[in-house]
Amino acid sequence: MADAFLKVERLARAYVPGGDPVFEEVSFAIERGEFICIIGHSGCGKTTILNVLAGLDTASSGHCFMEGREIAGPSLDRGVVFQGHALMPWLTVEKNIAFAVKSRWPEWPRGAVAEHARKFIELVGLKGAEQKKPSELSGGMKQRVGIARAFAIQPKMLLLDEPFGALDALTRGTIQDELLRIVQATHQTVFMITHDVDEAMLLADKILLMSNGPRARIAEIVKNTMPRTRTRLTMHHDPQYYRIRNHLIDFLVTRSKAMQAAGENAAPLEVAPGPDDASPPTAGVPPLVRAA
Repeated sequence: MADAFLKVERLARAYVPGGDPVFEEVSFAIERGEFICIIGHSGCGKTTILNVLAGLDTASSGHCFMEGREIAGPSLDRGVVFQGHALMPWLTVEKNIAFAVKSRWPEWPRGAVAEHARKFIELVGLKGAEQKKPSELSGGMKQRVGIARAFAIQPKMLLLDEPFGALDALTRGTIQDELLRIVQATHQTVFMITHDVDEAMLLADKILLMSNGPRARIAEIVKNTMPRTRTRLTMHHDPQYYRIRNHLIDFLVTRSKAMQAAGENAAPLEVAPGPDDASPPTAGVPPLVRAA
């Protein structure tokens, strides 16, 4: 963990002095270029952790470091895409993105800003919609603008707070594909909150599983052993798909609740997925690589 791009060390957050923390002893590391998803039931503090990484919230204890420097506030080195699109309704698509670009590079002339904005508009498939305002866009298009805006400032890390949660399944799938394509092309480091197991399996290199709150923690770090060339249409044919998926669902449905019932001092459960965890059979598939 010493040389990791981002380090989180013993993070805890309590909203009431002296009360139970929402989460505690949260530690993990992210390497440069990794895509990390975090999954857990509502109330375990996922969004709070993301906000601390973004510099928008402060932990009660613990530390977060990016490239060896402690995170102490917001920075354009960290781009954020929220559940809502958070666009300025009086500005066009191009100007919403240009506003972020100008914030990042205030010395750039207007033409360079516009050209840079248009590059990322095309990257998310919105060419032709540059002069439309948010009220003229569908929900999926608005989220594309938010993603384009985050990528346009070329952050060192991208933080995504369930950005596709409100979208219909078809639109969600299309934007997942776009995000995966862009991340693979740019080698972007990503930390993403999701409740969707299949979304995590499609996008993430590693999946952090949080126990239930209060006093939630990172219970497991599951490595996605499917190849990075996976797609939505093909990944369920991979013999490792059901093994990983069933392991994640078993945690969310059963083991996360067992941890909560066991109390705050319960040790992390070290349950390795076996052949019985998967259907169809997965003979010859290597075990998951994971750490508590």
